[in-house]
Amino acid sequence: MKHDLVIRNGTLADGTGSPLRTADVAIAGGRIAEVGAVSGSGAEEIDARGLLVTPGFVDIHTHYDGQATWGSRLAPSSWHGVTTVVMGNCGVGFAPCRREDHDTLIRLMEGVEDIPGAVLAEGLPWNWETFPEFLDSLATRRCDVDFAAQLPHAALRVYVMGKRGADREPATAADIAAMAGIAAEAVEAGALGFSTSRTLNHRSSDGQPTPTLTAAEDELLGIARALGAAGKGVLQFVSDFTDSEREMAMLRRLVEASGRPLSVSLVQNEMSPNG
Repeated sequence: MKHDLVIRNGTLADGTGSPLRTADVAIAGGRIAEVGAVSGSGAEEIDARGLLVTPGFVDIHTHYDGQATWGSRLAPSSWHGVTTVVMGNCGVGFAPCRREDHDTLIRLMEGVEDIPGAVLAEGLPWNWETFPEFLDSLATRRCDVDFAAQLPHAALRVYVMGKRGADREPATAADIAAMAGIAAEAVEAGALGFSTSRTLNHRSSDGQPTPTLTAAEDELLGIARALGAAGKGVLQFVSDFTDSEREMAMLRRLVEASGRPLSVSLVQNEMSPNG
């Protein structure tokens, strides 16, 4: 049998927790076809003797939302054995977005992730408005790693509420219903989930807190239930946890009401060493 690729004699860490072992890995049609002593040849063969062979790493927290729209290499992740990245974390991203709000989302990403606004302004093609259109745009790209996108709360809030959303005004019942509908549409189109930020560490480049900082539980619940009704998507949160018991109780309620899994980013704060 001839395979597309055979990696021979590597020290295999297969990700299952099994002890390291010397093994070959054969790949055919983009899938692992055989692991062990591979007798068939490969159209390409790599001698990995003395090297570690692992499954590709999945980086579940990245901010390649801009870079993925203009670059073919998602470095530095692709330099380090990462083969899949998840972007759209912390509620920041670029879809959905109306033309008049482009600068708002650029300033937010610039402030949160220290990506120069000029780079984003020049690089983003903005050939989308809705989240499904954003995914369609990404689908035309050819990059050195695979990537998945989440629906960012800040973009969603500004899209539905405009300046009221950017200024962190409370969402009305109509606002929440609109956000829930868009969230359901996003996960049906292929979004991996929904992300939001509740930390003062996230500010736009002009010093304004992220639009999602003080979003009330009813807003988050409406969006979470939309994912629950769709039966798809992960909820991703980052928070200051200034009142950890109260915050965790709310997160528990969101999970119980929606039935969706929850990912929480925890950040050590030197001002609160026991946090």
